[in-house]
Amino acid sequence: MFHLIDRRLNGKNKSAVNRERFLRRFKTQIKEAVARAVKDRSITDIEKGEKVSIPVKDVSEPTLGHAQGGVTERVFPGNREYLRGDEIDRPEGGGGAGGSGGAGNDGGGEDDFVFELSREEFLDFFFDDLELPHLIKTQMQQTVTMKSIRAGFTSDGTPTNIHVLRSLRSAMGRRIALSAEPTEELDTLQEQLDELLESCNEHSPEVAMLQAEIRRVKGRLSSIPYLDPFDLKYTNRVRIPMPTTQAVMFCVMDVSGSMDEQKKDIAKRFFILLYLFLTRAYDKIELVFIRHHTQAFEVNEDEFFHARDTGGTVVSSALKLVKQVIHERYASSDWNIYVAQASDGDNWDSDSPICRDLLATDLLPLLQYYAYVEITQGDPQNLWYEYEAVASQHKHFAMRRIKEAGEIWPVFRDLFKKEKVGA
Repeated sequence: MFHLIDRRLNGKNKSAVNRERFLRRFKTQIKEAVARAVKDRSITDIEKGEKVSIPVKDVSEPTLGHAQGGVTERVFPGNREYLRGDEIDRPEGGGGAGGSGGAGNDGGGEDDFVFELSREEFLDFFFDDLELPHLIKTQMQQTVTMKSIRAGFTSDGTPTNIHVLRSLRSAMGRRIALSAEPTEELDTLQEQLDELLESCNEHSPEVAMLQAEIRRVKGRLSSIPYLDPFDLKYTNRVRIPMPTTQAVMFCVMDVSGSMDEQKKDIAKRFFILLYLFLTRAYDKIELVFIRHHTQAFEVNEDEFFHARDTGGTVVSSALKLVKQVIHERYASSDWNIYVAQASDGDNWDSDSPICRDLLATDLLPLLQYYAYVEITQGDPQNLWYEYEAVASQHKHFAMRRIKEAGEIWPVFRDLFKKEKVGA
């Protein structure tokens, strides 16, 4: 008999197994509670934990009880309403404090069940129904595959992996090292024997003794094996983790003078949400940050969100830089490539047609998905109308408008919602 003891550290009166079972069983109710909680918090607070309330009726457990069977007759004194054969309705229950029922002077009720989600659990439910669209080349997974590669040589292995050249080289080196001293001793003895034979008879005891010593040294040399198990070398192979897919997201943000602080704040919040989603959902994905005004620059994460440079507006400079980086570092045959662009749409009139042609001809054939977000409180700008022509011809090009911060999350969910099976 085996006794298994779970020694994982848990809080007082808490069980990790029961918690996981609860989250799995009431996933629908918790997701609805998370959606309600999101409405009352800002994007910058999105990755904190949350206390969610679930109606008690949703977490009640079914029970079996014993009831009196058959037909039962009861006498109710003071009956002025019911006749023989009438059915009595079940009395309605009232709502308790903090519950889902309304106020009343009769009945009973229970409070909603309040459950606190950790940061990790909250983000799991928050991004549960989102994904990168149009993953055609490969299926994005959070797991990795193992690939066997050569990693030098080893003294142990299977006969199929033996390396003949390395083994013979090792055997030759070993024989040279072991035979150096006996060979030198044999040469010395042979010289002594030649000198002795010049002055003595070959049947003399001294000559016989030298000849015996020479035979012993030759026997020592002949006993050195041609190939020893120590000489065997095998090709060494190790398994290294390889990502199942390669994906890159280009984050392109307009920081021109027409983008005031409010618009830049909305753009930054959108990209913060995108960055949080990507780093949370996918382990093997690269991010490229590009800021642009009249010129485009590839920057790091900190500069992308906090740099304060500004200027005029030439959107095509950013698209040309995206194209250049793709050709230099991300071959479209091996990478799933995505672009998310945020701008107020205010661009030079002569540059907007160039952007349309760059997208339709050069970029979109290389991409899996392009998401354009225009941040403006008024009518669409000239860039929007040029992009509409592109969207009508390419299904993997999506464009949305954001007028205020409250629309960031609905637009984000609409852009990155999971595709239906068979879509």
